Amino acid sequence: MILEVRLTQIVPQMTGATTECFYAAPGDALRMGSKLIDLSVDLSSAFAQECPPVSYYRIVLRESAFLRSIETRPGDFTAVDQSIALLSTTPDEPLDEPPSRAARVTIAGILPHERMFSGQRI
Repeated sequence: MILEVRLTQIVPQMTGATTECFYAAPGDALRMGSKLIDLSVDLSSAFAQECPPVSYYRIVLRESAFLRSIETRPGDFTAVDQSIALLSTTPDEPLDEPPSRAARVTIAGILPHERMFSGQRI
């Protein structure tokens, strides 16, 4: 079964998020609780302030799956409801079919860390 991770609206007024880093590569077997991606959400265009209101979030899987493809790279902006990654329940599932459903994930607010700005997979 093909599963999809799409960017959901995490906070009101956001139009999208910037990919900071991925924790897996295509082909990796991921367990429930595996970290997938860190994102930043910049609301400075929605709110005029002295410093930009930027928040950081992590997407974590709530089910086991195989990461098949990554639709974004570190530094890329992803619009709300745009695909971030494709996963599958088996490692060799053909990707020519549309996703069967959304992958089960949890989104948590996090503090920024040095590795997330390196642009590399952790």
